[in-house]
Amino acid sequence: LGFQEYDNGNIERAVKHWIIAAAQGHDDSIKFLLQEFRSGIVNKDDLAAALRAHQAAVDSAKSPQREAAETASKAAEEYLRSQKMIQSNFSWRNFGAE
Repeated sequence: LGFQEYDNGNIERAVKHWIIAAAQGHDDSIKFLLQEFRSGIVNKDDLAAALRAHQAAVDSAKSPQREAAETASKAAEEYLRSQKMIQSNFSWRNFGAE
């Protein structure tokens, strides 16, 4: 919603939506709030409160299971990248050659 409000020129409403999203742990909302802080739209106190709420949301979502899932996800991503590299380097000339 923040992006829609921003695109419609309702910057203050966009900021309110980004503050709510930041409090729920949305990383991109923090980036946009920082951008608007630099532009002078968001004041220091509101940004600080949003950063604290964001950090609290991120911390509350941490668990050993999530960390294990993230580690497994990164390992799978590396494996898929290596497979993609092999496929992109594949040559029919070398197919079946020993």
